[in-house]
Amino acid sequence: MAQRNVYEQELDEDLGDNLDFAIGNYVQSGAPGLYDDQVQLDQATLAAMQMQMAQQQALASVPDAVKRFIVHFHQSIRDGNLAEISLAYESGWNRLTEKFYAKTEWPEAETISPLVGDDPIFLILYRELYYRHVYSRLSPNIDDRFHSYENSCELFNYLLNSDGPAPLDLPEQWLWDIIDEFIYQFQSFCSWRSKVVNKNEEEIVMLAEGTQIWSCYSVLNVLYSLIQKSQIIEYLKATQAGESPETVAEIVGEYGTRSLYRMLGYFSIIGLLRVHALLGDYTLALKVMDNVELSQKAPLARVTACHVATYYYVGFCYLMLRRYPDAIRTFVTILNFINRMRQYHTRSYQYDQVNKTGDRMYALLAICSALSPTRLDDNIMNTVKEKYGEQYGKMTQGSEGLAAFEELFTFACPKFIAANPPPYENEVQLAAWLAEPPADPATRHLALFLSDVRAQDTVPTLRSFLKLYTSLDAGKLANFLDADEEELVQQMMVMKQFSRSLTRPATSAGSLLEGEIVSTTDLDFAIEENTVHIAESTVGRRYGGWFIRNIEHAQRVFDSLRSQPLPITKPAVAAAIANGQSEKTDAPTTQSRTAAGRTGRAAWGTANPRRVEIEA
Repeated sequence: MAQRNVYEQELDEDLGDNLDFAIGNYVQSGAPGLYDDQVQLDQATLAAMQMQMAQQQALASVPDAVKRFIVHFHQSIRDGNLAEISLAYESGWNRLTEKFYAKTEWPEAETISPLVGDDPIFLILYRELYYRHVYSRLSPNIDDRFHSYENSCELFNYLLNSDGPAPLDLPEQWLWDIIDEFIYQFQSFCSWRSKVVNKNEEEIVMLAEGTQIWSCYSVLNVLYSLIQKSQIIEYLKATQAGESPETVAEIVGEYGTRSLYRMLGYFSIIGLLRVHALLGDYTLALKVMDNVELSQKAPLARVTACHVATYYYVGFCYLMLRRYPDAIRTFVTILNFINRMRQYHTRSYQYDQVNKTGDRMYALLAICSALSPTRLDDNIMNTVKEKYGEQYGKMTQGSEGLAAFEELFTFACPKFIAANPPPYENEVQLAAWLAEPPADPATRHLALFLSDVRAQDTVPTLRSFLKLYTSLDAGKLANFLDADEEELVQQMMVMKQFSRSLTRPATSAGSLLEGEIVSTTDLDFAIEENTVHIAESTVGRRYGGWFIRNIEHAQRVFDSLRSQPLPITKPAVAAAIANGQSEKTDAPTTQSRTAAGRTGRAAWGTANPRRVEIEA
């Protein structure tokens, strides 16, 4: 409260001086010809005074807890105290949001500016959090979208164009969120911009004038500039080659040695993976990851949201490139990680986001498993069938499951964007665009995916027949499929083609695009004259995990039975009724308790233990 009085006193003193100056100039009658200038000066001063009074009123309405938090937050950033910054960023901001600003905006940066001494760097960081809250909790309007882009430009210009490395330290979680939110707002703006029908005249004019706002070129330029400034590619190559820290520092220079720039450059590589995937360039998306290691020891694993997002986009790119085994391995790896670490992230503000991404990856895993059947981890496969069992069953039935493929792909795919915006600056072209709008990016990518699915819709049926035989006459197999021998050969060639895939070895540390052609199915065949010879390889079942799961299930059932109260035995109740005792008297209560005690000793004691049969 004392702090608040200091701020109010300073504001009152400034306001009083301005008021005296304004009244003095306005009342005095100056020399002829100067009166108009004095009126203009007085009006400008009064406008400034009114603005200052409005700012003072807005600041007075800010809760004291929020004021103390902002002052403490600002001081922690100035001191470079990463522990306090992390605590304020991950806990304090979110708790105050839930308490005061769950459905409203935080105070504007100009309102809280006196609390931080008009610190421009802190105000830029504050606006980054402010607009992120608007995007996540509220509905941003066109001014919010434009101003958030301008604030992002101010932040990146400060980091990239300062004389030397910026004297700023932020936690890795916040650095990832800056890059992640920058791309999310770009994605959101592109989706909003493409809906021309819902725009009013003012919005159309602003979009026509601001063609560079959230353009693909601007976003890619920021990400590539951060990578170049931080020398992160050279840093990764040097560390993978085992260079000494001194040599690495000499290679990357003064920017690359700073954790702020190094992690921003590293996260920008992940951002490029995401942007190129959203634009549909899956090969380039995987190409930018050439020097990034996908492992638990990589820097991306230190931020859970970055870890999950990286594996999601890598797996999706593999899916769209028809490298289903690589996609399956990628999804299984990260889903096992999420299952192991779920209990440690229940209180994280990103827990819901990680869970939603996990559900989408389970859907993509079901698609990959249906297109390229393989043995999966039992826990993962059980979860897939629990969440999407009905769709998975349909997808394994050939052409009948096309609707299920479409449903899961639409749910689990990224929100694609179009690189070229509508021509708002040209009315004629815009009218033509409205008359015949191009296909939605999501619809276009869905059509490409379904074309691959249709190409192999006969494979499940053919596979089911081949699994029944070791050798089979081609004519007989053609009769089973209601096709002639020429169509049969075509279908078998399609199956042969889709049973081979470019696959990256699990232990490979090279490019994600590298690999070798391997068989991806346990069923192979060869045609000799008119006979089809089938060979099926089987993998022995691992019984260890099966026994462990059933033992744990039996133990849970046993513990639940022991924790339940024992019922009163029927002989004791019958004896009480025969003796004419009422259930409301004390005697039968004592007798029942005594019987229950004897029953408890008989059930759990050593004299006459009662057997409980449990089927796991």
